Amino acid sequence: MRRHHRIRAAALTATVLAGTLLAAGCSSSSGGKESEEGGTNTAAGKADTPRMTVAMITHAAPGDTFWDLIRKGAQAAAAKDNVKLVYSSSPNAGEQANLVQNAIDQKVDGIALTAAKPDAMKDVVAKAKAAGIPVVGFNSGLDNWKELGMLEYFGQDENIAGQAFGERLDELGAKHAVCVIQEQGQVALEARCAGLKKGFDGKTENLYVNGTDMPSVKSTINAKLKQDASIDQVVTLGAPIALTAVQSVSDAGSKAEVATFDLNKDLVKAVQDGTVQFAVDQQPYLQGYLSVDALWLYRTNGNFSGGGTAPVLTGPAFITKDNVDDVAAFAAKGTR
Repeated sequence: MRRHHRIRAAALTATVLAGTLLAAGCSSSSGGKESEEGGTNTAAGKADTPRMTVAMITHAAPGDTFWDLIRKGAQAAAAKDNVKLVYSSSPNAGEQANLVQNAIDQKVDGIALTAAKPDAMKDVVAKAKAAGIPVVGFNSGLDNWKELGMLEYFGQDENIAGQAFGERLDELGAKHAVCVIQEQGQVALEARCAGLKKGFDGKTENLYVNGTDMPSVKSTINAKLKQDASIDQVVTLGAPIALTAVQSVSDAGSKAEVATFDLNKDLVKAVQDGTVQFAVDQQPYLQGYLSVDALWLYRTNGNFSGGGTAPVLTGPAFITKDNVDDVAAFAAKGTR
C-alpha cells in the first residue's frame, strides 16, 4: 500500500507539472527519418545558455498519435532551453539502434531514447557513454535503464499501472478480460498485461494483434469476442486500438466493455460519451518535456533527478467520466 501511495503521489506531482507546461510546434511521425525542431529564436523566455543538440530516438510506429504528444513536450522544452532537437524513430529495434549510432556519430550533446527492446540498445548506449554523451530513457525500459547505464528515466511503472487497472476492473464487476497487445515482445506492453493479470481477480488472457494494421486488429478482436461470449472486458494498450476495439465489440454483438491505457483527443471524447469506460494516462507530453529538459539541466548545471538510482514516475493517472472534462481542453490542443 505504501508503494501505491508513492506512485500515486508521483503521478499527482507530474500532473501538476504538466499543467504548467506550454506546447510548442507541430509533429508528425518520422518513420525512421530525422527531423530538426525546437529552440527557435522567437521562443518566449528562452534560456540564455549555449546552444546544444539533443537527439530523441523512439520506437514509434508510423501513424501512432501517441508519439505526437511525446514530440510536442520535447519541442516545448527545446524551445525553452535553446536546444536543437533532432527527432527520429523506427519500430524496428535494429533500425532504432542504428539511429542512436547516427546520433553518436554526429556528436550530439545528449540522447533521449526509448528502450522497448532493451537488448538492442545495450551496445549503442555503452558507445554513447564512452563518447561522453549522456543518455536518458523514457516511456519504455523502466526495468532496464540503470542496467543499460542511462542517467535518468521518465515514465510509469507499467506493471504497477496494470495492477491498478485490474483492481479498477474488479470494482466495476468484470470477470473475464482479454488484454490486447499490439506489439509482441515490447517490454512496456507485456508488463501492462502481466500487471493486469496480477491485479485482477477475474480471468485474464492476452491477445496479440498487429498494431500497424487496424483492419487486422479489428477482425482479430472481433473473432475473439465471437469465439468466447464470456469475455466481458476488452483491455487495450493504446488509444487507436481502443477505438478500433469499440467497433469490434459492436460488430461481434458482444456485451463487453472497453477500457484502455493512453489517451488522444478522440479517446477523450469516447470516455466523455461512455463508449470507453476509462483510460490510464502516463502523460507522454510530460515524458518528452522532462527528457529534453533533464539533458539541458545536466549539461548546464550538473543536475540529475533521483540521484541516478530512481525513476521519475509520470503515471498512472486514471481518466474517467468524472474527471475527463478536466483534460479535454488540453487534449483538443494535442498536449494530453
